[in-house]
Amino acid sequence: MASRRGVLLGAGAVGAGVVLAACGGKESGTSAGPSSGGETTAAASNSVKAADVPVGGGAVLKEAKVVVTQPKAGEFKAFTAICTHKQCTVSKVADGTIDCPCHGSKFSAVDGSVVQGPADQPLAPKTVTLAGDTLTVA
Repeated sequence: MASRRGVLLGAGAVGAGVVLAACGGKESGTSAGPSSGGETTAAASNSVKAADVPVGGGAVLKEAKVVVTQPKAGEFKAFTAICTHKQCTVSKVADGTIDCPCHGSKFSAVDGSVVQGPADQPLAPKTVTLAGDTLTVA
């Protein structure tokens, strides 16, 4: 016979799993590559070809949970792809912003700052390096 405490803990764990799944956003397997507002999913890779990060746009590396942007030609930035509002994965970079599909938060593609809420904290910056034609995020 299960204890009352065990039943309540189990129910809480199931409820938490439902909430996390509902806020996780859409995950996809792979993508052919980004357009000006596209996304790239590299199989757990934290690198992307510089040519796949359009000027004024970016690439979301969902498996690595990072986003790489190119605000100006030859200037690359990287940030966590996890929205600071409810931890959804951002979905695209378009018109100078990194966009979260869950609740509409938008972040600057230049510095990760909040452009539109409900998020109230910026995306954490990451280090991006260019070696040859490949960008790697650390």
